[in-house]
Amino acid sequence: MLFAYPACFYKEHEGGYSVIFPDLNHLATCGNTLEDALKMSVDCLAGYLFDMKQSGEPIPKPSSPDKINLDDEYNEYAEAFVNIVTVDVDEYAKAHFEKSVKKTLTIPSWLNDLAIQNKINFSQVLQKALKAELNLFFIFMTVLLNSP
Repeated sequence: MLFAYPACFYKEHEGGYSVIFPDLNHLATCGNTLEDALKMSVDCLAGYLFDMKQSGEPIPKPSSPDKINLDDEYNEYAEAFVNIVTVDVDEYAKAHFEKSVKKTLTIPSWLNDLAIQNKINFSQVLQKALKAELNLFFIFMTVLLNSP
């Protein structure tokens, strides 16, 4: 399903852009260039809405872009404009959040035999262990922030 939300793009005096989604608890991201900020805004929006869908939270209705007042809270920026950011969350999730990567690992033979006897799902165990080891609440957020 395609989602479209207004985003406030603010050009920083030092360079780069900040992006804020006022309808989504002032969800924010940034980029070094406008192109970077646009890409990051899609990533950020997709991750936030994907998490809301996974959690069963109601997704807020987007405001009309002409109802967004750029001067209310953020008037210290060099320049500002509102742009609609769109993303198909389901398609984005398939490509970025749910895409599996095959890994080869080495474990002792006795441990492998015991795990097979107990019908252990190696992929699930490795995913849980990695999340715990990395102290990640939502592993996809890390992937989102580091995606090319």
